[in-house]
This record gives sequence, structure tokens and C-alpha cells, in this order.
Amino acid sequence: MIKGTVLYGHPKDAAAFEKYYVEKHLPLVAKTQGVLKLELTKFLPNPDGSAPAYYRMAELYFDNAAEMQQALGSPEGQAMAADLANFATGGLTIVFGAVE
Repeated sequence: MIKGTVLYGHPKDAAAFEKYYVEKHLPLVAKTQGVLKLELTKFLPNPDGSAPAYYRMAELYFDNAAEMQQALGSPEGQAMAADLANFATGGLTIVFGAVE
């Protein structure tokens, strides 16, 4: 199994990020064939009360590397990727790995 992890930096406007994320971006993710599972995390403050390193995390699971490539290369996957620039005002980091 392959997992793609998207780490979102702190947005300039959290309320605008959340509204767009739920109403526009997540429906694009849902349309992308080949995504087996989606896990979303909104980070809490650190134990000392300081801000976490990232604002949110999305984890997308795929059967294998070929399925991931097909999903991300599809028109829906391309639309999902292109949409990131519309709301991820705090920047983002994307990494892929094999789930052990």
C-alpha cells in the first residue's frame, strides 16, 4: 500500500481555508478514482501551548504505486493537485511512502 501525505502550513486565514477545503477541495479528492482511504488531521497545540509545526494533514492511501500514478495522472487527480494553490496559503509539503 502507498500513502501520500500532505502537510499544510498555517494558512493566512484559517476560516477561509476550512470553508474552501470542505466545500471545494475535498469533493475533488472524493472524485479521484483509486484513492482507497482518506484520513484528515487538524493539529492541536503542542503540550507547551506553542503552535504545531503544521496546520493540517491529509493522508491518501492507494493499493500500489501504479494505482497512485494512475489516480494522480487522471483528470480528477490533476484537478485535485491544481486546486491546492487556491487555498493552501501557508504552503504545503507532499511526501509519498510505502506503508509497512
